[in-house]
Amino acid sequence: MRLFLLTGAAMLAFAANSLLNRAALAENAIDPHNFTLMRLGSGAITLMLIALIVNRKSMRDIAAAGTWPSAIALFVYALGFSIAYLWLGAGMGALILFAMVQFTMLGTAIAKGDRPSALEMAGLVIALVGFVALVSPGFDQAPDLQAVGLMACAGVAWGIYSLWGRGSKHPTLDTAGNFWRAFLIGSVVIVPIIALQLSPALVSFKGMALAVASGALASGVGYAIWYTALPGLTRTRAGIVQLSVPALAAIAGVLFLGEPLTLKFGLLSVMILAGVGLATLAKPKANAQSTGK
Repeated sequence: MRLFLLTGAAMLAFAANSLLNRAALAENAIDPHNFTLMRLGSGAITLMLIALIVNRKSMRDIAAAGTWPSAIALFVYALGFSIAYLWLGAGMGALILFAMVQFTMLGTAIAKGDRPSALEMAGLVIALVGFVALVSPGFDQAPDLQAVGLMACAGVAWGIYSLWGRGSKHPTLDTAGNFWRAFLIGSVVIVPIIALQLSPALVSFKGMALAVASGALASGVGYAIWYTALPGLTRTRAGIVQLSVPALAAIAGVLFLGEPLTLKFGLLSVMILAGVGLATLAKPKANAQSTGK
């Protein structure tokens, strides 16, 4: 029951990131650059406090944790994610992000020599066809291609970040380190953009509150909960349970933001998630041979 509750809470937090980001930008409560900076900053502070109080780490441990390459990937994800939500609905954005994360991770495994099974290839093809149909301009209600590109870049960056962090022995500590490094990178990149007015800046109390909630609660606390639950999940179960995130984001978008839920989006979402689920459940041939199965 404890594992179930922790896993469910983590998935709700991940879905909340899409909802909070979209709510802030759709209502012009804040611009995406300030949202990104505040999200990373509040996330860094929250994770640092968790590392200090819960994990009994020192500031020296936190300062040494994480890596600059991972922080760059985290920053690219956070900024692309925020800007894309100027145009994408909460559910659409979460689905594109999730699909690209899984394509990146599965594609990397294949590129490194894993031989995909027939079921795995079938799942990838189904998911890819559904994804192309979802974003194709030739279909009704296709999302803005610029936004799709930004969210796709965010998904690839998050997939790379996840791959690099797989071997971490202290994931919460390393995430804290990556967040403060990403905040520094964001300060160097975003502050001049805002200062030189290269992009319209907009900040309201509501926008700041949503950004801080996204960083401190949905990101900081959400990741801490996820890393607590993760040791109790197999890799397959961890992948499958994340299929719920786009669905939760879409439902929340309908309930709280009044976003439409079309038949096309529903059917293609099922197609993409089913394909990814099939690919995740299927064992690569190399693994099957090595285990004698």
